Amino acid sequence: MLTRVLHLSDLHFGAGDDDSIEHGAPVLIERFGPELVIASGDLSHRGRADQLARAARFLRSLGPPVLAIPGNHDIPYTFPARFTRSFREFERQWETTEPTYASSTLHVVGLNSVRPWRHQSGGLRTSKLAEAEQRLRESPGSAFQIVVLHHHLIGAPWRSRKKPVARRNHVLAGLVEAGADLILAGHIHQAAVSERHEFEIAHGGEHGVVVSVAPGLGQPRPKRQGEARGVHVYEIEEACLRIRTFIWRDKDWGLTAERRFPRGREPLESQPA
Repeated sequence: MLTRVLHLSDLHFGAGDDDSIEHGAPVLIERFGPELVIASGDLSHRGRADQLARAARFLRSLGPPVLAIPGNHDIPYTFPARFTRSFREFERQWETTEPTYASSTLHVVGLNSVRPWRHQSGGLRTSKLAEAEQRLRESPGSAFQIVVLHHHLIGAPWRSRKKPVARRNHVLAGLVEAGADLILAGHIHQAAVSERHEFEIAHGGEHGVVVSVAPGLGQPRPKRQGEARGVHVYEIEEACLRIRTFIWRDKDWGLTAERRFPRGREPLESQPA
């Protein structure tokens, strides 16, 4: 059985290029028919009520269920609202900043890594990380487990001053130990994908975990070097996870990369010595 998930990030509604977003994403829905759309933060550009409302209307118009979490651009930029009502407008649209989606095939846990006093870097409180770990452990054994936060856990291929989530090693280790199969983020407007055995020495028996950062869909700074425009499509099968990266080319999508990773505790194939 094949399950598809569409991962959008960094839409930046209100930055002046909303039409390309609204024209592009429905094409992928029609083409792939995903079970779920995941939006990993920065839905708006300045955290204003009208921007968040427009982003929510667009995401819900796509058809499939949407799991959305906030990014650092989804809270007010002005004082004191940034600190006194940080997530009021986001929660007005989405009810919670840490949503969960569950089906017979998927179990998805959303985390809020935004901290109002940190403009770029984010973090997860120890208590919130513990709650997320518990939510993962309580999922049905057969469901593919996904964790979503805005701030990245693996580095940008191109230069970027944006910092990853605070205590990255601690956060990653906790989510992996709790049973996450796929950990998603955005924030850096660049695609990056790595599998557990590519960054951790294997001793045998470790279950596969993929960490994935989607490129940005919005493009608030079109002249900034090192910011891609695209999305990820995840195709989940019994034995493997396939990740397709699509880039937007003004009028249509182009497949620029396709990666295949093992699920479970065995590699895709064994090579003879």
